[in-house]
Amino acid sequence: MSQALVYPQTRYQPSPLVDLTSKQERERLSPAAVRTFFNIMARWNIRDEDARVLLGGMSNGPFYDMKKSPERVLDADRLTRISYLIGIFKALNILYSEALADKWVQLPNSNPIFGGQTPLSYMMKGGQSAMQTVRRLLDDRRGGM
Repeated sequence: MSQALVYPQTRYQPSPLVDLTSKQERERLSPAAVRTFFNIMARWNIRDEDARVLLGGMSNGPFYDMKKSPERVLDADRLTRISYLIGIFKALNILYSEALADKWVQLPNSNPIFGGQTPLSYMMKGGQSAMQTVRRLLDDRRGGM
């Protein structure tokens, strides 16, 4: 007689995925994402020119319109970029003091990922994939890796 292994049930319930192709979801998420983005840029002391690059390259007019009226609906790419930046901001504030967390993205970094450049420069050059890498790096540090 063989006995089947029974795995314990997990209490982990994954969050439902957000469908960023849905305009309704993007309308729901965009205003808070835009306000949070500009708050993070202020805390990190990021120039508007650099903030526009972090958003994937945005011309002056739409950028300043968005800054004045955060109710605009973002596309999936910009929401994803802002999501990474929010995660980076959160991780930095868990790992470091507020003062260091706010300066970290503009400090030269000796980690081989950055090659001596600032995390901000790395993310501006590498776009969304670089933001994902920085987020993973910080999440790994939070987990003790």
